[in-house]
Amino acid sequence: MPKPSAIWVISLVIALLIGGTWVGQNVNLLPIDASTNASVYDELFKVLFSIGTILFVGMAGLVTYSLIRFRRRPGELGDGLAIEENLPLEVFWTAIPTIVILFVGLYSYDIYDRMGGMQTLQHGSHSQEALTTDQRVWGGIGSGSIEISDESSIAPIPIEVTALQFAFLFHYPKGDIISGELHVPVGHPVSMKLESKDVIHAFWVPEFRIKQDVIPGQPTILNFTPTKPGRYPIICAELCGPYHGGMRSTVVVEEQNNYQEWFTNNSKEAISS
Repeated sequence: MPKPSAIWVISLVIALLIGGTWVGQNVNLLPIDASTNASVYDELFKVLFSIGTILFVGMAGLVTYSLIRFRRRPGELGDGLAIEENLPLEVFWTAIPTIVILFVGLYSYDIYDRMGGMQTLQHGSHSQEALTTDQRVWGGIGSGSIEISDESSIAPIPIEVTALQFAFLFHYPKGDIISGELHVPVGHPVSMKLESKDVIHAFWVPEFRIKQDVIPGQPTILNFTPTKPGRYPIICAELCGPYHGGMRSTVVVEEQNNYQEWFTNNSKEAISS
């Protein structure tokens, strides 16, 4: 029969695993999810939050217990026991972190693939293979393998994004619109080609769970599909100069009719005709 101390340890470990998993799955620290990427990314966040909670509470509890249980008692003047070479313990604390790191790495790769990170990069109707050497695309999030089969046949809206100190400019080739805000229709795929004119920037929309570095001389592609109407902040997440904190814009996700009205009112093609 196991010793009572062993039963307590096993019970605490089980309680820690269950509690950490519950916290990770039920405590939401993220903003609302407003794109197809968000639900996929949130799966990874919940797993990492569960693992982090288990490790933090477990280590903090063990340290607290050790401080109390093995504190110096009144009248004790000598040193503690010199304990060396606990092979089972060394194997344990080496194997567990190795398994956790391998699991997180493989799972993160799977999430990145499902978000489109390993897919052929496309901007509008032009694939990476069709681009010339001067138009080489260096990286980004492709059209992806996210479960959006209903939208897979819809041509994405191509948008060219220029990042410069300290603003984002959005150019719509169809309509020749230049705007300081990003306007997109809800439920419609969007394909953005991002370029920087000066230093490294980063295009970040927390509600979309997308963040892409924008590097001078290295055009990148970022594809997403918004799912909820609203106004969401666009933030530069890379220190880019003294006014970096003010480099913000807004993505306006609109119903199709409202987007079409905005597009028609601002389209130079409509004005010229």
